[in-house]
Amino acid sequence: MRVVVDTNVVISTLVFGRRLHWLRRAWASGTVVPIVCRDTAAELLRVLTYPKFRLDAADRETLLGDYLPFAETASLPHPPPELPVACRDRSDAIFLHLAIASGADLLITGDADLTTLATAYRIASPATLRRILDRGN
Repeated sequence: MRVVVDTNVVISTLVFGRRLHWLRRAWASGTVVPIVCRDTAAELLRVLTYPKFRLDAADRETLLGDYLPFAETASLPHPPPELPVACRDRSDAIFLHLAIASGADLLITGDADLTTLATAYRIASPATLRRILDRGN
């Protein structure tokens, strides 16, 4: 299953992994293939430098090494694809653009601004993804 995973979910998985450890195993095994683009990877790099995470360069490199090698890289067309609905938070739009442009099966997020758009695109929480994967086994 090819998925776009928003930055908050990736951070929760990599930094606070206990609750979402299953997602890390899913992308490491190839059950889930995260899709990234230059903009989403740049945001992840930026967020990992936040002082609240107390990660040094080696920590960040290790965490990225547990994610990016398992990801598929996609390019967004310029201009990006038209969105079926407007995103309230403009910084969230990149994930929806990437999901549409890459043909992702799902956009995985815990962000309420994005989950409210689930009627316009296939958007699911990590818990919903886990239920989908559990049904497939």
